[in-house]
Amino acid sequence: MYQINNILNSSFTVLVTGGAGFIGSNLCKALLENGNSVRCLDNFATGKRQNLDEIKDHPKFTLIEGDIRDLETCQKATQGVDYVLHQAALGSVPRSINDPITSNEVNVSGFLNMLSAAKDASVKRFVYAASSSTYGDSTSMPKREDVIGRPLSPYAVTKYVNELYADVFSKTYGVETIGLRYFNVFGRNQDPNGAYAAVIPKFVIQLINHNSPTINGDGSYSRDFTYIDNVVEANIKALIANKPEAVNTVYNVAYGERTDLNELVSLLKEYLSAYDGDIKDVEVIYGPERPGDVPHSLASIDKAKSNLGYDPQYNMREGLKEAVAWYWKNLN
Repeated sequence: MYQINNILNSSFTVLVTGGAGFIGSNLCKALLENGNSVRCLDNFATGKRQNLDEIKDHPKFTLIEGDIRDLETCQKATQGVDYVLHQAALGSVPRSINDPITSNEVNVSGFLNMLSAAKDASVKRFVYAASSSTYGDSTSMPKREDVIGRPLSPYAVTKYVNELYADVFSKTYGVETIGLRYFNVFGRNQDPNGAYAAVIPKFVIQLINHNSPTINGDGSYSRDFTYIDNVVEANIKALIANKPEAVNTVYNVAYGERTDLNELVSLLKEYLSAYDGDIKDVEVIYGPERPGDVPHSLASIDKAKSNLGYDPQYNMREGLKEAVAWYWKNLN
């Protein structure tokens, strides 16, 4: 777990939307360990109650079960809050292609509800989960915040609209906002099940069960896989950043290295084989490429380093070893 070490004033109350989700639950725990009061808003559409088991009885933790598509719920959740970490969303490119209406309702209308409620409650800062999908068909590498392409999926459209709304609210209403463009986050509490499971936990559970993972395409597609503790660090640094140029903008949150899917599977088999030697012999299946997938993704994190003091501690291999150990203990 990323250690805050009291860099954030422990008297603050922080609202984490989507706090029962993968990233949100890790943020809730880190904030509570720092002594902050934490309010979690989640409707459990994709969040898991078990992600809150460790903290649900904490005296400084409050759970509000509700939906960000309901403005009154958002207004209730933001009352008396110092900061908002907005993580609630319907993720997954394939999900958005299959159901663009619901993705838009949650990711755009829900986002606007939260932003409006935060404005009315005079929160100090609104930090939100943006996405590397915003880079769309841009072929520039590495990805820099000021050069984006056209979106390749409904999900990417929704996350770009979030950035546009945040910019307008900053300029029009004076709301301090920071968007964090996450690059393929992985780690503890990430759900391996369901049709829209992320690639790493999905492959892990398949390998543990000696089932062949399916790679979409020839395995050459690459990603800047980012361990959860780096993401927790970025969120905390975004809350406390005090340079004028640090706010009302967006940042890449990644490590700054890319790994292709063939190498990913090879590493997973290597690390899991330490627990079960037969896993190294599990074969890989290659299937068709998925529509909407970006071939390659690599982030420049120079801006976050300069303005936020972001200093990610886990490269992909180090994070993967930590994640595999957690997966083996909790999913096996």
